[in-house]
Amino acid sequence: MCIRFFYCLNRLESTENDYHPSCIHHRCCRHGFPFSEAFAAAPEKKNIKIAVGGQQLVYYLPLTIADRLGYFRDEGLNVSVIDFQGGSKSLQAVVGGSADICSGAFEHTVIMQTRGQRMQAFVLQGRAPQCVFAANLHTMKNFRSAKELKGKRIGVTAPGSSSQIMANYCLKAAGIKPNEVSIIGIGSSSGAIAAIRSGQVDAFVQLDPVISMLMEKKEIAIIADTRKVAESDRLYGGPMVAGGPPHPGLNLVAGCLYAPESFIRKNPNTIQAITNAMVRADKWIAKATPEQVVKVVPSRYFMGDKKLYIQSFLSNRPALSRDGLIPAKAPEVAKHALSTVNPQIERARLDLEATYTNRFAAEANKRYR
Repeated sequence: MCIRFFYCLNRLESTENDYHPSCIHHRCCRHGFPFSEAFAAAPEKKNIKIAVGGQQLVYYLPLTIADRLGYFRDEGLNVSVIDFQGGSKSLQAVVGGSADICSGAFEHTVIMQTRGQRMQAFVLQGRAPQCVFAANLHTMKNFRSAKELKGKRIGVTAPGSSSQIMANYCLKAAGIKPNEVSIIGIGSSSGAIAAIRSGQVDAFVQLDPVISMLMEKKEIAIIADTRKVAESDRLYGGPMVAGGPPHPGLNLVAGCLYAPESFIRKNPNTIQAITNAMVRADKWIAKATPEQVVKVVPSRYFMGDKKLYIQSFLSNRPALSRDGLIPAKAPEVAKHALSTVNPQIERARLDLEATYTNRFAAEANKRYR
């Protein structure tokens, strides 16, 4: 019999009479476990390593909530989250076999297919990239336009990450080629702030809470802001997309969990369990108060300012997924955005439908409403 069944029984604190099926059904549901879930198939692989690039970012809040509230454990999993402080590094951990799953940007699934390595996203964390491209007023006091960035130093969380993709995308719109700037990896937390304040970069792409902290002290000038879904839609879904016509309503989705196709095929019950935990976290975040959120996340995420972290959460919550489902047009938009900085992707013959699946998230939404 499934481990989930015994887990529910252990949570009941009941007498022998409570083990009657009708009692179990009532009490499992009362404790937050649908009765059908008690009989869900056990995970094929229980010890899972998830690589992430900057877990303290609001971008990855669903992963943090699922981990901190014990949702993975509730699904019969023992999950270790390993932070690499950059999306490209966490991707490499999965490619190299030191992690099973990556918590990273959706567009990595498109990029990896062009390299002959099929990755598949299975649950969404963010409806918009939540990245901000900004000028550093410590080195560019009289900044007026992105056109001034030619020949400058551009900070990204890590070279090759989604933050660099956004930087290249915005620079191209300003008429600047990737080889006309210097790309510098500065991480995604206190190290990034130190690099910006010490003048190591002239402009950069970062996420919250870093952005909110720098905005508070008026240290930056925002060039492009994708924390709001509407603004992200204008950036990635408008005329800038591959130099083509507008695509209203299309957006470049953001953080997700993805894994090698082969891993998903071999471990469908494990993937379902992980997705259940993530969708449950999505639902919790959608209803939680800021006070509840700050009680759950580690205090180091505040970087010394809890009030600003709350502000960051409220600014980004609309861009977080509420159901984990990946929009059908997500691969198309990702390919268009990537093509503006890498023409080879536009010409590549890709199976875009293979970059994601909603099979697991759809099932999870039946369990957690």
